[in-house]
Amino acid sequence: MHKIEKLSNGLSVAVMPMDHMESVSIGVWIRAGGRYENEKNSGISHLLEHLLFKGTTTRDMKTIKEEIEGRGGSFNGFTSEEFTCYLVKLLAKDAELGIDILSDMVLNPRLDKTEIEKEKSVIIEEINMYKDMPSHYVHEILAEMMWPGQPLGMPLAGNAETVRAVKREDLASYKEEFYNPRNMLVIGVGKTGDHEVPSIARKYFRASAGEPARAFDAIRLGQKEPNIRLFTKETEQTHMAIGFHSLDRFHPDRSALGIMNIILGGNMSSRLFHIARDEMALCYEISSSGRKYHDCGALVISVGVDHGKAADAAGVISRELKRLTTELVSADELSRAKEYYRGQLLFALEDTMSHMLWLGEKVVAGEKDFEAC
Repeated sequence: MHKIEKLSNGLSVAVMPMDHMESVSIGVWIRAGGRYENEKNSGISHLLEHLLFKGTTTRDMKTIKEEIEGRGGSFNGFTSEEFTCYLVKLLAKDAELGIDILSDMVLNPRLDKTEIEKEKSVIIEEINMYKDMPSHYVHEILAEMMWPGQPLGMPLAGNAETVRAVKREDLASYKEEFYNPRNMLVIGVGKTGDHEVPSIARKYFRASAGEPARAFDAIRLGQKEPNIRLFTKETEQTHMAIGFHSLDRFHPDRSALGIMNIILGGNMSSRLFHIARDEMALCYEISSSGRKYHDCGALVISVGVDHGKAADAAGVISRELKRLTTELVSADELSRAKEYYRGQLLFALEDTMSHMLWLGEKVVAGEKDFEAC
């Protein structure tokens, strides 16, 4: 059973002992991400995340890598719409080293001007790369349609113009607002005692609480009718993405939506995959997925097909969506979906890193049955 403690400076610390493991996975979660941005600084959360791996005031980037990987460990980071996370996986005996390095990164980044400019160029190349990947770019267009003029509708990496415009002072100010202990969660999962991680965190996260970080703006939903956008480019396939406004992460029916998604297009035995791929051979891959945020959500269906088969694929999707609203799911199909849902969750919880990511998001988001930070 996980335990959560709040330190005197506002830092929340969560621990999930898994004594049968040899590893410990540690994450530092920060309430900062795409939803805290605007049209002028879009992409700043992602840029800052990259820069924290470029060195601190006491360690250069080579030292950070060597200290973690020289102990057989791995580390990474990611930026999402509502959170940023920095993570390491090490042998349990090296847990203190992991917390030491992560705390140094998030509290004392160097933010060297030369490295900032170099990383801007790297991220702009990343942005251009994804624009050349229709299966990815179609989802950027869909997000802009679903949440027009709002941060959720903007790419997490920003665009070339906003990335170029970010200055060191902007990064330092953003970091000062959001990267303070009362806006963070430190979590350890694996071979660790209930008190080990809080004790180490207390040692390395001694920064003052700072002012409360601002909240992101509530979502605005005003769509009255279906919205279609076509983007033309020379590609081998037509890529389609269909989105529906859906349930937020706190909604009591969120698990039912997860089961429905599995039935619709969440695995290879789903309706969409079986009909479009196995029976009609329209495509190589077709799927659906759910996205849950603090106050909204989305159900998204995506497919890539030969240009001449796009209408047929759209017809299959339309028919299966209608069938969900007019026919009860059979007991057998429902049972299989529930078992898949349960099995995938249990498989993930067998690994310390997957367990840390699952639990960390729930705790930092304040989901029901998990103490809010």
